Amino acid sequence: MKAKLFDYVERHNAIYNLSGVTKLLCFLLLTAAVMFSYDIRAIVVIMVLSLVFLAMSQIQFRQIKLMLLYVLLFLVLNFILTFVFSPSYGTQIYGTEHVLFRIFGRYVVTSEQMLYQVTKTLKYASVVPLGIIFFLSTNPSELASSINRAGVSYKAAFAFSLTLRYFPDLIRDYQDISAAQQCRGLDLSKKEKLGKRLKNILNITIPLIFSTLERIETISNTMDLRGFGKEKKRTWYAAKPLKRNDVFAISLALLLFLGTIALSVFVNHGKFWNPFV
Repeated sequence: MKAKLFDYVERHNAIYNLSGVTKLLCFLLLTAAVMFSYDIRAIVVIMVLSLVFLAMSQIQFRQIKLMLLYVLLFLVLNFILTFVFSPSYGTQIYGTEHVLFRIFGRYVVTSEQMLYQVTKTLKYASVVPLGIIFFLSTNPSELASSINRAGVSYKAAFAFSLTLRYFPDLIRDYQDISAAQQCRGLDLSKKEKLGKRLKNILNITIPLIFSTLERIETISNTMDLRGFGKEKKRTWYAAKPLKRNDVFAISLALLLFLGTIALSVFVNHGKFWNPFV
């Protein structure tokens, strides 16, 4: 089965077979570990493991291609702007200055600044595979039950899962409306001027908005007719019990989280690892 952008496709492997609660806890623990520490050694370990887990999940590249493109653009812009606005922040953090080369004026490239910026970039990049695994390898219904079991209201959890489930439908609706409009002579190619193309895209967006509002009203009426939200609790058909692999995955994530905290507190005596002293 060909997977589309943000679309959930049922697979059977070590990652997909984990409980939604397990994937949620692992995502939160590893994200917290990465966000807490500025030790590039711990961040690289978590990033490598997250990439290994992403490969194990067998998620197709076409599902995440657009997402990765935006993430890459964000990382590059963040790296450049960090240096433009704070070119000496690394030297302030580490207390030393090892000049690599000068550009012009106050812009001096130092080892300290590069270590800080590379560490910061890897912090963001290491979270991306974890998020991809969590959102794309978890059935939306099971995702709702997982969030609810974590303490979130089942109404909010159900609304969140419906939002994720609607993304593939929204993309398909856009493609269908776009194809229909192009059959009627609407030009979206690069041959058309930018202003005209934007106007043509708007002609696609307007019917897409109306179809979305109509679908929201249909779902809302259906849920009201079934009495959704009247009780304080609800049961979940898609909930999975915890198994041996779930316990192992949670234990590994907890170990990495505690190890990162211990590394920062007892070894580095702070969030930053300073190799320049």
